[in-house]
Formats: sequence, structure tokens, C-alpha cells
Amino acid sequence: MKILLIGEYSNLHNSLKKGLLSLGHEVILLGSGDGFKKYDVDILIKSTIFENKFLKIIAKIIDKIFKFSLNELEIYFKSKKIIKKFSNFDIVQLINESPFNTSANLEISLLKYIFKNNKKVFLLACGVDNKSLKYAIDKKFRYSILTPYFENNSLKKEYRHILKYLNSDYNKLSNYIEKNIQGIISSDLDYHIPYFNSKKYLGMIPNPIDIDNLNDYANPLSKKIVILHAINSKNKLKKGNKFFEKSLSIIEAKYSNKIKVVRTIDKSYSDHIKNVKNCNILLDQVYAYDQGYNALEAMALGKVVLTGAEKEWREHYNIVEDHVVINAMPDISYLVEKLSLLIENPGKIKIISKNAREFILKYHDYKTITKKYLEAWEN
Repeated sequence: MKILLIGEYSNLHNSLKKGLLSLGHEVILLGSGDGFKKYDVDILIKSTIFENKFLKIIAKIIDKIFKFSLNELEIYFKSKKIIKKFSNFDIVQLINESPFNTSANLEISLLKYIFKNNKKVFLLACGVDNKSLKYAIDKKFRYSILTPYFENNSLKKEYRHILKYLNSDYNKLSNYIEKNIQGIISSDLDYHIPYFNSKKYLGMIPNPIDIDNLNDYANPLSKKIVILHAINSKNKLKKGNKFFEKSLSIIEAKYSNKIKVVRTIDKSYSDHIKNVKNCNILLDQVYAYDQGYNALEAMALGKVVLTGAEKEWREHYNIVEDHVVINAMPDISYLVEKLSLLIENPGKIKIISKNAREFILKYHDYKTITKKYLEAWEN
């Protein structure tokens, strides 16, 4: 089959592409590389306005005053020119409801061509979108990426780029996509739960992890336990990084002779994965029920990860608490307790490390997951 994957924010589509190619399919991955992360894509579409300091200032002023993005307009015209080359694909999959990273109305304009000129189009519920945000704004989750905003409305400015998905334009985009796609697939429980009753929902297919590329599984313990806190500056509020930072301050004072803390900000994927390989414990995110892609790749490398692992996840996979991954919660004393337990009992790190790798092999092997996508698309 000819397959077009649009968008890449985590390596999900890259791993799926590798699995599809191994089964003899023809695959093209189109995307922006996701800014500083620089993920691999076959066709790169990104804005270059922000690479010029003068144009960057002008674009920001226009965006602030007129709420109009030159960045999105540039991406739109580049995308419009490129997608005319892509038609008659058997399968097209959108990484989420804004796969081109433009405004809602411009997304609709681009997607009209995709729907008209290709056979089947599917949507991944993966990342912030209209439906998952409506579920969160109604406080149906015990906590979510909106929790900091609920607790402090003065953060509205910082949440502007998230809350926009609730406006009428994005509601229109969401309805337009749902009307024209063949089906919706979620990547983990954080999206499965909001989409569960959607008409075209096909179910959850766990994230595909390229275990062949992440085959140097190891978590050796040296004199000091290495804790990695990797921050994405744009997402630090919704990831709950402040809880990790405050916990680390306490842990560093308590165990200065036993640990080494590595803090990074906005590293490219290639640099980040090197840091992951050199750590023992990764602090990922707080406001999640399930593991995202970053956590899963670290688990594939045998790292102990503090991330989403709520009771819904444990029930779904029949997991005993803390045997595979450590559930991270927005509670400093809780996080300090969990980290202290690991530092004082390094044998526990080795056990979780082994279990984490085995969990990925059992539930997230990209070759097995690829077959599940093919079944969903074809049936």
C-alpha cells in the first residue's frame, strides 16, 4: 500500500514508518521536525521566519497586536504547494487535528485536498486537540495539563496556545475532520478516555517503540545515581516540571554524595536520547495517566521513569504499582519519598529497569504495533 503519514512530534510516525517499510509498504512522512527536537521526516515543511532575527521580531509584534501568525501563513503556503504532489494514497494518517501546525481555518483548507484526493484518511488522537481539551476543561480528569490553569487563572496568557483549541474555529476543524475521516485511533489512555464514546473511534493502539534502534538496554549504577530532568520550555507548565524541580532541590540537599542531577532545556532529540542513555532515573511528566513517547523510549533503554502510571493504566495492563514505572503525582513530598526509596535501595532500580524493558517488548514493539495499525486501517 501507499501510505502518507502527516506530522511528527515524538518519533511515533517514524517508528510506524519503519514497521510499515519492513512489511513492504511504500511510506512517506511529511512534517516540521517539531522545532528544536529535529525529528527525521521525508518531506520537511517548517517556517523559516523565526530563523531571521528581524523577521522574528516583526512576526511576534503582528501576532501580539493582530492575533495573526505569519509563521502559520508561511507554513500554509509551503504545505499547499507540496501536498499537490501527494494524491491517490491508500492510507493517510494525521498525527492530530492540526497536523500542519497552522490555524484551524488554514488546516481545513489543506485537509480538503487530502480528503478529496486520497482513499482513506485516519486521525490519531495524539496531543492537544478540541475533544481532549473539552474533556479536561470539564474537569473529568482527576488532574490534567489544565490543572495549573485551574489553580491559577493568571496563567491564562501562558495557556493561550492551548486554550485556543476550545474556540469555535477549532471546534469547526474537529467536526470537519470527524465527518471526513474513516476512523480515529488513540495512542494512549490520556486520549483513549476522552475519545471513548466518539462515533468513529476505533480504539487505542499503544505507541510503537523502535526496540531495534533502542537495543542498548542497560542501567549500570556507578558511584552516583544519575537523575535526568529534561525540560521542554514551552510545555513545562503542562508537564508539571515545577514539582520535579522542587523535589530535586530537597533530594540534592539530602543525598548530595549519592546522586548527580543533570538538567537540560530544549535539547534536540539526538542530544536528548544520549542523555537518557547516560542516566539511571528520568523525570518525565506529572499531569498524565499513561506514558508518553519520551517515557516509553527511556523505559525501552531500561531507565526508571517517573511519569504517568495511574490506576487506569495499571488496570489496563494488569501492572503491580511501581514494578515497571513510577507514577508521578503533583505532590512534592510524594515525589521526594519515591526518589528517596530508589536512592536508598539501588537494587530496586535494577528490578524496575528490567521490568520496564520487558514491558516495552511485550506491549510496544513497533513491528507488532504496526500490524495492529494495518488491521485498523483495512477493516
